This record gives sequence, C-alpha cells and structure tokens, in this order.
Amino acid sequence: MLQQPVTNPVLIFAIAMIIFLIAPLIMARLRIPGIIGLIFAGVIVGPNGLGVLERDQTIILLGTVGLLYIIFIAGLEIDLDGFKKYRKRSLTFGSLSFTIPFILGVLATFLLGYSTAAAILLGSLLGSHTLLAYPIASRLGIAKNKAVTTAVGGTIMTDTLALLVLAVVAGAVQGELTMNFWLTLVISLAIYVSAVLILVPILARFFFRILGSEGALEFIFVMTVLFVSAYFATIAGLEPIIGAFLAGLALNRFISEQSTLMNRIKFVGNALFIPFFLLSVGMLMDLRILFSDPSAWVIAAMVVILVILGKYLAAYISGKFFHYSSEEINLIFGLSIPQAAATLAATLVGFDLGLFDQATVNAVIVMILVTCMIGPYMVEAYSKKIALKEEQTPYEPSLAPERVMVPLANPQTVESLLDLAFIVRGNSPEPLYALTIAQRGLEDSSARIVQAEKILSQAVEYAAGAEVPIQKVTRAVPNITSGMKRAMEDSRITTAVIGWNGKLSTPQRIFGSILDQLLERTTQMVLVSKLGHPLNTTKRLVVVIPAGFDHKSGLYDAVKLSKQLASQLGASLKCYIIKDEPKNYKRAYKTVKPDVTLEFYRLESWNDFHGKHMASLRKEDLVVVLSARRGTIAWHPQLERLPRVLADSIPESFIMVYPPENVQVDLRGSRGTDVPRTVLTRKSYE
Repeated sequence: MLQQPVTNPVLIFAIAMIIFLIAPLIMARLRIPGIIGLIFAGVIVGPNGLGVLERDQTIILLGTVGLLYIIFIAGLEIDLDGFKKYRKRSLTFGSLSFTIPFILGVLATFLLGYSTAAAILLGSLLGSHTLLAYPIASRLGIAKNKAVTTAVGGTIMTDTLALLVLAVVAGAVQGELTMNFWLTLVISLAIYVSAVLILVPILARFFFRILGSEGALEFIFVMTVLFVSAYFATIAGLEPIIGAFLAGLALNRFISEQSTLMNRIKFVGNALFIPFFLLSVGMLMDLRILFSDPSAWVIAAMVVILVILGKYLAAYISGKFFHYSSEEINLIFGLSIPQAAATLAATLVGFDLGLFDQATVNAVIVMILVTCMIGPYMVEAYSKKIALKEEQTPYEPSLAPERVMVPLANPQTVESLLDLAFIVRGNSPEPLYALTIAQRGLEDSSARIVQAEKILSQAVEYAAGAEVPIQKVTRAVPNITSGMKRAMEDSRITTAVIGWNGKLSTPQRIFGSILDQLLERTTQMVLVSKLGHPLNTTKRLVVVIPAGFDHKSGLYDAVKLSKQLASQLGASLKCYIIKDEPKNYKRAYKTVKPDVTLEFYRLESWNDFHGKHMASLRKEDLVVVLSARRGTIAWHPQLERLPRVLADSIPESFIMVYPPENVQVDLRGSRGTDVPRTVLTRKSYE
C-alpha cells in the first residue's frame, strides 16, 4: 500500500474516487468552482507532485473519454435553432478568437528566436480552447443563452483551425506537404462530416423507433455513436473532439434535455469521466522544471498574458459588435479561455517534432493550469449574474395538460395527501395519478406489492367521494427513487405532491435519501409536505421567499400554486421576502389569478425570520416555502435547514415547493418552449 506510484488498480480507483469526493467539497467551502479543485488534486498526487499516482494509460484513457464527453454534451445541448440564428456570430467570434491570439503568439515567439514553424504552431495552440467550464453554464440553466451558443460554435471553429494548422506544420516539417496531402485532407474531411451528419440521424431514427425500449441499450447506442465518430475523425485526419461534437449535433434532436437518457449521459460523465479528465490535466504540471529552468518562467508569463489578452479582445470585440451585455462578454471570455485539448495535442506533437523544448512544454502546461482556473471561475460568476438578470415574461397558462401525481406509502396519510392534491389539481380534466411502489428484491416483496394495492384501493375509494378520477400506477422496482422518476416520465406528470414525516433515521441532507435523490433527478414541480392538521382548518398561508426567486423560470407556477391554496382554503396570504425587493413579487402575485388577501414583508436576513418572525407563526398556519434545488438560482443553504426547523416549530403543517426548472422565459416576449409542469407529492417511505 505504501508503494509509489500506486500500481494496484483497485487502490488507484479508490484514490481517484476519494479525490472526486473531497476536492469539490473543499472548493465549495472556499467558494471556488469544484473543477479547479480536481486540477489541483492532479498536480498534488501526480507524478510531478507527491508521486502517488502515475499518469499511465488508464488515466489517459479515462481522461480522453472525459474530454470527449464535455464536447459531446455541448453538441447535444446546443440550441440548433439558436445556433442557426446566431451562426454568423459564432463564425465571427471563432475567427477572432483564433486569429488574434494566433497573430500575437506568432509575433512574440518569432521575436524570441523560435523557428517559423515553431512560432506558427505555438500561435495556433494559443488560438484554440476547450469548453472546460461548459458544464457550469449548463448546470445554471443558461446553456441556450446566445452568448453560450456563440462560444460553443466558435470553439469548434477555433479547434478545427488549430488542428488543421497542426496537420499542415507537421506535414511541412516531415516533408509531406504535397498536393496529394491537401487533396486527401479536404476530401476526407468532407466525406467524414457528411457521413456523420447524414448517417447517424438515419441510424438513430431506426434505433429509437425499433430497438430503443431498453434504457441500457439506448445508452450503449449513444456511446457507440460517440466513440465510433471520434475514432473515424482520426482516420479523416482530425482530432477525436471534432468527431465527438459532430456526434452530439447528429443526435441532438433525438435526446431531449429532460429525458432519462440525457440524465444517464450527464450522470456518467459528470460523476466519472470528466473528473478523470481534470485529474489528468493536473498531472501534466511539473513545478520542478519551472524552478530549475528560469527561461520557462519567461515563456510561461508570455503565453499566459498573450492568451488572456487575445481571448478577451476576441470576446470584447464580438460582444460589442453584436450588442452583448458586459456579463455576456465576460461569460464568452470565461468559456473560451481554458486551454486543454487541442493545446495539449499541438504541444506534444511540437515536442516530438523537435520544434519545442522542455521549457516550452512546461510553459504551455502552466498556461493550461492558469487558464483552467480562470475559466471556471469566470463562468460560475457570470452565469449566475446572467441567470439573475433574465427578465420574466407575463404569466401565460401552459397549454400542456396539468397532471398531478401523488406517491403513496403510508395508509395513515393517504387522505391528507389526496386533499392537498385535489387543490393542486384544480379543475384539470386530467385524472389524479396515484403511485405506489414496492421495492423488488427484498424477502417480503410480494407482501409489499399486496400492501401497495391496498393503499391504491383506499385512494380510489376516497377520491370517488370527491368525484375525482384516479389513475392507478404501481411499480415494482429495485430502487424507489428511479421508480418514482420513471413513473413521472411515463405519465408525463407536471407536479408531484409528496408527504414527509419530519423525521430522519440517517444524516441525510434535507428529507432523506429517497426525496433528496428525487429532487436532484427531476425538473418538474415537486411539493414536499408535512401535514399535521386538516387543510380545511387553515386560516393563514405564510409564504417564505428566498432572494433571487423572482428570476426563476418557475416563479409564476409557484405563485399560482400559493394563491390557489389560499383561495381554496379561504385563507389570507402573508409573504416574507428574504433580502430581496418586493416589487417583482407584487407584480407576479397581481398578475396571477385568483385574487386573495395579500401582505408583503421584506426581511434583511434569514436570521430576522428565525429570530423575530418564527415565534409569531400560529399552530393552524400553513407555511409554504418557495424553495430551490441545490445549484440553481435562489438556492441558499438555509433552504436545506428549514424543513427540520419547521418540523419542530409551532405550525403543524408546511409545504416545500420546488418549482419546475428549465422553462424558457423572456420578459420581452412570450413563453418560449413550454415544458410541462408537474405536481408530485412527496412522502417518507418508511
């Protein structure tokens, strides 16, 4: 176990998993993007640091897969309509983002005494960049912002140009720059791009129509397309990242953002392969060379300054020309500054050809490390600002059917949950979906299925008295969370109403493993409720609203829900707004029907709410917290603590409302792509 570097494959993987777990947690405490922590971890444990791990073929393999994953997901998530609309912007930015650093790099390195071929190659690698920080923008819900679309389109252009320059320089140095070389390059490129963009959609359409019923097969098919496309890119004389992006574009229309398949793709990438890529990048850094060779500092300082200057000028000029905001300009800069993929490829090839010495290689690696820290930080900061500046559109009811699902597990709380679901459902012509899940694989699985059927029968009988049709849904699955999520997707649920008993048997983050996981894996509206008194005895709704909630896409859904509850229960509505301006909330509540008695109070901090106003809550109050999923706009650590506080407070009942995510909103127009809204009822599965 003490041998260094570690050679035991199980221990290597265990060390990597520990790093992937701890590094982001430490960075979160320091308010630094987790991506940076993984790169630093690679520097520390790598062969040029403590020497715990070696950058062997396994690390290189998994890191390469992670890089391809980043580019592939960018292709999957890109707004094709927006890309077509803004293609001129992408072409303009891509041209500037490559040309400006390229010219600066060629001139500077030529003056330092590099050969012409070396100067051109070094200039080209400064012109490329990697979408290292794209997952941050995607997580914060701005993947379809025009600035992100511009940066993604420009990235493919810069990397293609950089890799073409690499091929030309390598051919010139090796004496292969003939007419046959140019013909082969152009023809193979044209054939390859056409084949991917034409054949892959045909295959995908056939597969998903005929063979795509199994989740595992769907995932394997997508991975096959990704890596086969990436491999044939090398046959065509391109880098695999170009093939990965084209594969993403080809599959874009077949994999929706809210689908289970997209969730699986992102989960595997974000949990495993992308962290390995970041770890492998950090392992390249050799700090000892910088201290033993002073010339490396000069070159490192030069390339870092040139790449920052060149990339910022490209983002600034493009942004001003197309009237982007300062936040969008900085976001483009943050997305285009990280150097990793094409930069590393060009550097290693240049070293093998004798164009670069060890000092140059280490200087470039310093640049990679510095830019990989700047990029994620900029994207994290300005993605949040852009998301918060997104203006809201006037409320328009969705044309999609409102479907409410109630997961049921405890016979004693069936009626109270159904009462809440009846209010949420309103006058929808859709039936109320009652879900029961029996965990498969346990010794008493059969008994659990029988119990689930009894609970459903109880729900049907109770709903019949309210003349509410019930659609029974039963699942026997190994994993309760997956079963609930799949049931929601299969039934196109828009809202889930779930019960919680207010107790935790294990130290889970908010409610318990099942509900926490469901929140992380769904984008529909979810209501987690602890109902300690009959709803019809409620006299007042107390709504708690965190700062920034007026910028969430699901604002009007949450406002409509709270007003609907107050109206149906005949209760007044009192809103506590934490450290935010009330005017936007007043406008939203005024816009949405029905009309209820309203009061608004602005609080300076969460401490004000806990210290001064919690004591004024009454036993018959229904507290409604407009919450947010972790990592999204308006999220605050207090929102994860609040359910436990409320469970032990004076009011007997409260509801945590998690509004739908990923609804495209624009205040200057009307609602764009309307995503179905779902009401899910949460319950503690005991």
